[in-house]
Amino acid sequence: MQFQDREDQLKTRRTELLARLKGIDTELESHQSRDWEELAVERESDEVLEHLGEAGLKEVRLIDMALDRMKDGSYGICTQCGERISAERLNILPFTGACRTCAGAG
Repeated sequence: MQFQDREDQLKTRRTELLARLKGIDTELESHQSRDWEELAVERESDEVLEHLGEAGLKEVRLIDMALDRMKDGSYGICTQCGERISAERLNILPFTGACRTCAGAG
């Protein structure tokens, strides 16, 4: 994949995640039931939404770091050992900052 295509892919994913996070926030704010049974169900749903939100925020941070590495020219280089990250790994995890060896060691 070309560098510009990869950057576009990351930016598109970031936009999608931010939209999803906004939807999660809206959903969490809408739960205001006074009925105990409904409140219990809403709370379970809220926990799932909160976990999804946390995972989304983590991925946004990883994408931001990858975009920063693109700007400074270090994208595709392992931040731990300095070796090149394989294209196959970047195809699966375009925001990764670690080669397969270093990711497995951590």
